[in-house]
Amino acid sequence: MSGADVKLILRSTRVVTPDGTRPAAVAVADGRIDAVLPYGTEVPAGVRLEDFGDDVLLPGLVDTHVHVNDPGRTEWEGFFTATRAAAAGGITTLLDMPLNSLPPTTTVGHLRTKQQVAAPKVHIDTGFWGGAIPSNVKDLRPLYEAGVFGFKCFLSPSGVEEFPELDQEQLARSVAEIAGFGGLLIVHAEDPRHLASAPQRSGPAYADFLASRPRDAENTAIEGLIAHAGRLNARVHVLHLSSGDALPMIAAAKQEGVRITVESCPHFLTLTAEEVPDGATEFKCCPPIREAANQDALWEGLADGTIDCIVSDHSPCTTDLKTPDFASAWGGISSLQLGLPAIWTEARKRGHSLDDVARWMSAAPAELAGLTRKGAIEAGRDADFAVLAPDDTFTVDPAELFHRNQVTAYAGRTLHGVVKSTWLRGERIAADGTVAGPTGRLLERNQ
Repeated sequence: MSGADVKLILRSTRVVTPDGTRPAAVAVADGRIDAVLPYGTEVPAGVRLEDFGDDVLLPGLVDTHVHVNDPGRTEWEGFFTATRAAAAGGITTLLDMPLNSLPPTTTVGHLRTKQQVAAPKVHIDTGFWGGAIPSNVKDLRPLYEAGVFGFKCFLSPSGVEEFPELDQEQLARSVAEIAGFGGLLIVHAEDPRHLASAPQRSGPAYADFLASRPRDAENTAIEGLIAHAGRLNARVHVLHLSSGDALPMIAAAKQEGVRITVESCPHFLTLTAEEVPDGATEFKCCPPIREAANQDALWEGLADGTIDCIVSDHSPCTTDLKTPDFASAWGGISSLQLGLPAIWTEARKRGHSLDDVARWMSAAPAELAGLTRKGAIEAGRDADFAVLAPDDTFTVDPAELFHRNQVTAYAGRTLHGVVKSTWLRGERIAADGTVAGPTGRLLERNQ
């Protein structure tokens, strides 16, 4: 320990560190991890000890894919409710997506509007992605210099008219511009030609909706993205991968040195098409939840490193927009508060450890965004933690969630892993189902 600055030690028989899980004592000074010490280290006089027994001390989760929708569609979510739910779920850092808010984060002025709205409301540390749309190539560098962590684009319609998709020529221009200043482009990769040629049927049948968003749409879009990235030596990231068919080409691209990373989401990794009831549009998202065999392929991709990270893609809406018609219902899964137990429930069945979960849900998303102070329990990082009782179970009651709208595909599911408390920069911000007031900070790239 560095000495007088240490005011707090957190201790557990199971601390998840980059070197594995072990008994340890974590010394905290000025909101940072001062040292990771042997479990039996003597606690100096005047230093507060928090002993979690056998509960697991994890690095606070980092969720780089959250639609907060604030301002403009705050009735869908909002910075106060989203970050409160995140804190309750063990998430200590999130990055807000540039669309579904009004205005979208496509200019510096729009970024400043979002920051002003968010600043007094965030319970956890919060940063922002910029958006790449056909009309704003000139805005990309200024946005990057203003602190966004990278840029999101769509290759097919986004669902909101203020955030149009890029065609292939526009994509090439945006990739070239962003590569020119070393930025990151994150991509909703579904090819519009495949979507247009797929059968489109309205109604409550999930099988009809699944047929309308075929795997080929993802596969073709990802193939094109790999080509652009390889040609320009650009950094690109595939959002919410649901097609296991794309994994071999992604793995080959990585092997060839293409700078591509990939995420998937709890709903693709824990829910299957076979179990979605007709009319249950709380399960609707784009790309869609696919079959169990496809899910097995995604887990294999996680295990071998082809998929880098797991993030929520929390995309909520008001209850009335989840009509029983899969064609017209809003597409988005609400899971911000439930991602950790949902993934842990499935991961433990498949022989994975909490070390794996921490890598996928904390270290890798932090690395993706360049959040060098987040993502690990090691000296010098922010003292952000989640305390998990991994063997405890609970049944999801939507009424008990902190999301603004209590609609979730996880309703009624029994999950392993109860988040006992969440800590941000050495302060407990959530414990046993209650969340303190907003104390989060706004983050900018390279802070």
